Amino acid sequence: MTAAERLTDGLYGLGWSTVKKLPEPVAARLGRTVADAAWKRRGKGVQRLEANYARVVPGASPERLAELSRAGMRSYLRYWMESFRLPAWSAERVRTGFDPKGAHHLTDGLAAGRGVILALPHLANWDLAGAWVTTTLGIPFTTVAERLKPESLYDRFVAYREGLGMEVLAHSGASAFGTLARRLRDGGLVCLVADRDLSAAGVEVDFFGERARMPAGPALLAQQTGAQLLPVTLWYDDSPVMQGRVHPPVEVPGTGTRIEKTAAMTQALADAFASGIAEHPEDWHMLQRLWLADLGPAKGPA
Repeated sequence: MTAAERLTDGLYGLGWSTVKKLPEPVAARLGRTVADAAWKRRGKGVQRLEANYARVVPGASPERLAELSRAGMRSYLRYWMESFRLPAWSAERVRTGFDPKGAHHLTDGLAAGRGVILALPHLANWDLAGAWVTTTLGIPFTTVAERLKPESLYDRFVAYREGLGMEVLAHSGASAFGTLARRLRDGGLVCLVADRDLSAAGVEVDFFGERARMPAGPALLAQQTGAQLLPVTLWYDDSPVMQGRVHPPVEVPGTGTRIEKTAAMTQALADAFASGIAEHPEDWHMLQRLWLADLGPAKGPA
């Protein structure tokens, strides 16, 4: 492990061990202070965030983009402060910390016994939404996590999410896909953050007027298992309660090849994600390149 990796791992460990002990108002102020300091430094992440917001809010002035990126960093640090504190939250605090609209789409789908896939973009706090599902609804689910460096940091994230009631699989292609498919065929729930393709071999979609790639997994899983595919969008308002919406199901097209069906379904997901991001751009925590114009060539077909 390099010195930088040891520092990174230590900082995350400090966050989970220390921030969760702070009173909530103190943690919130700390998050805003750290966010503002990072925003003022205008590092690569902040610059990328502004470049991404420029696609979401076309025609925005530099001043407006700066306002958005400051709000975006505050939202991003709110996510981290909440995530560091989630293991210490009571079941009641989790229940009252999230107010999803359209949750009947989820419960109805599971009651039908066909399995459900929840697909989310990087909006607000997806970990809190997951904790609400496992705690308030009492429904366990399976998800995947990107392998991080150092390995000890990845292990921290896995332990953190498993402590919230999630089954966590490494993002490792066919092996993870097969396990997800089995869970869905058994009538279970799978939750996937699906607005950024980690393989560089995803499905091309139109996203805010430009081409981007998003993972094919959610659409392929729905086709192969018969599970219901539900987009979810999240956002913060001025209260301590995160808001959310479970959108109506993305249906499998009645005609076309598997590739054509996957493309149509992934585009439908992208459109649902875009609707939520356009309404609350400051809560979209995309500090990485996303659009094809900013990326290298794809590695291969989906």
